[in-house]
Amino acid sequence: MQINQFKIEIFIPKEFVEQLGDKLSEANVGKIGNYDHCMSINEVKGYWRPLKGAEPHEGNIGELCKGEECKIEMRCKREYVENALKIIRKVHPYEEPVINVIPILNELFE
Repeated sequence: MQINQFKIEIFIPKEFVEQLGDKLSEANVGKIGNYDHCMSINEVKGYWRPLKGAEPHEGNIGELCKGEECKIEMRCKREYVENALKIIRKVHPYEEPVINVIPILNELFE
């Protein structure tokens, strides 16, 4: 059986959460039944060290950095995943955004 639902998990600065959520909702991400704009947001602390050749949004080359971010989680049908990834990369300010696409197995057990 093919997996048709995925969770997209994104780590992003707080000031970009609303814009990204709106753009993804316009692309049918975060739609569950008769509801749209469904997303979970958690504040997290992120750590990173930009290496030589990086162009960091925040921080300096070679220095360990930390900052407040938000983790956004939204459901997405298979046919919208590719477009969702394009939208995330367009809106996201980081050179290398952390994006996880995770299969949802619920339908295998229904």
